[in-house]
Amino acid sequence: MKLLLDFLPLVLFFVTFRYTGSDPQAAAAFASEHFGQLVSGGVVTPEQAPVLLATLVVIVATLAQVAILKLRGRKVDLMLWVSLGLVVVLGGLTIWFHNDTFIKWKPSGLYWTLGLTFWISQAVFGKSLLKRLIGEQIVLPDPVWRRLNLAWVLFFGLMGLLNLWVAYNFETSTWVNFKVFGATGLMFAFFLGQGVYMSRYLPDEEAAAEAPPEGKR
Repeated sequence: MKLLLDFLPLVLFFVTFRYTGSDPQAAAAFASEHFGQLVSGGVVTPEQAPVLLATLVVIVATLAQVAILKLRGRKVDLMLWVSLGLVVVLGGLTIWFHNDTFIKWKPSGLYWTLGLTFWISQAVFGKSLLKRLIGEQIVLPDPVWRRLNLAWVLFFGLMGLLNLWVAYNFETSTWVNFKVFGATGLMFAFFLGQGVYMSRYLPDEEAAAEAPPEGKR
């Protein structure tokens, strides 16, 4: 359920962009009639309508995501708060100025904020943020936690740069596909790589089970 809720704004952004992009003239008329007051000049062109409507949907979806968690008494994690702030500010600027450049910066802003958080946890406080998040479930040596933490810093930094490279070198539709499929695929691949690396340092459960208690050695 939580995984579905986490990906809901992204899915709705993609679906809205594709659906409105199939008939941009109708999308522009709809956006100008119902949301013209949110746009500088009050008129949305067919070229702008798909990304503007998708941005509006993702803002509402992210706000709803936070509201649902709050109403259920669940904790809203740092990543979601940062995502909400970025999508409201940059999404709002995208809608008002008819400029999709702002919303294209949102993923990079999120990646770099998270990367900076992981870096500060290690460099300033001397603690691995990753260990704090999952250390109760997985036992690893401290040097391994530090390397994993650094890997997250580098990954988020590179993802932020890659997002901007796609945003500035390809059409908006290509960027949307990368945001939904490319970035998500790279994230899962990174998760898998981290899991494989962790497995090399996990305690041998069979050896631990066969080892006699300390008092009987």
